[in-house]
Amino acid sequence: MPGNTFGTNFRITTWGESHGPAVGVIIDGCPAKLALSEAEIQREVDRRKPTSSRISTSRKEDDKVEILSGVFEGKTTGMPISILIRNKDAHSQDYTNIKDLYRPGHADFTYDLKYGFRDYRGGGRSSGRETVARVAAGAIAKKILKLKNKTEIFGHTLQIADIKATKFDKDFIEKNDFRCADKAAAEKMLKFITKLRTQGDTAGAIIEIIIKNPPAGLGDPVFDKLEANLAKAMLSIGAVKGFEIGSGFSGVTLKGSQHNDQIQMKNGKVTFLSNHAGGTLGGISTGQDIVIRLAIKPVSSIPKAQKTISKSHKNAIIQTLGRHDCCIAPRVIPVAEAMAALVLVDHLL
Repeated sequence: MPGNTFGTNFRITTWGESHGPAVGVIIDGCPAKLALSEAEIQREVDRRKPTSSRISTSRKEDDKVEILSGVFEGKTTGMPISILIRNKDAHSQDYTNIKDLYRPGHADFTYDLKYGFRDYRGGGRSSGRETVARVAAGAIAKKILKLKNKTEIFGHTLQIADIKATKFDKDFIEKNDFRCADKAAAEKMLKFITKLRTQGDTAGAIIEIIIKNPPAGLGDPVFDKLEANLAKAMLSIGAVKGFEIGSGFSGVTLKGSQHNDQIQMKNGKVTFLSNHAGGTLGGISTGQDIVIRLAIKPVSSIPKAQKTISKSHKNAIIQTLGRHDCCIAPRVIPVAEAMAALVLVDHLL
């Protein structure tokens, strides 16, 4: 089916289902002679794994990366790179009893509506399991950006439910289950999510992706503005329901005189006095940090009894059992970082 390929110059096609034998990605357009190892990709893929059984799914996949093509003697050849990641811990039996029921919040209804047939095992192609392939491809894109422009991409959790981070300690992000940069807020988040999990419910969140030292001059008018392509990339992640860049929605409270990023020359360099635009002007990167925030919906799979309908359009009650995250935000962060890298590399090439 169409819709499985992303990018133009640096193009990826992901494949595979949640409970199939494997998932993977084919990357076309990667420059030749780039030093690349499975270990480098593995480091990024491992960041997407469940952070803790207290907040994440208990599904334990090795997520071992296998490069099948496009790399010879440790360097890319310029040919398509094929990466495979096998599924080894799928419990398809968890879905047998609800295979004819549509799970609220999932793509079950729309997949049947569009195709008249679907893989009900964990959502099949619509599962978040697909995103591990994006992270694998994003690892290569991240490396290209780092080598070309010393670009760094990282994310952190700003908010879970009504608990907001008010401090920022970058070094603390990877030291807690929530990838939150505020230690006090992370402790509150853990208490809240631990209690919520016992209630059989889930929570949403806001995450922020920061791109430092992005290449300047990326983006094309009119319909391929950099932020437009970033928005598409981020909204293609199943859990993302909102996107903003720079000041975003909060910018409506400012006057034009306050919101404009004024420009000065300082030590012979162009300097912006603020960054309300979020690193782009007219859809083209300025070289400032690109700052993106994403709204992450509460995980849809919950054991609470909910109203739904069957394939035969009969009213029914459903409980979605199995192994699911209570808050998906910390695992979305590596996926969003990967998608940001893929967009930037595509424009760069």
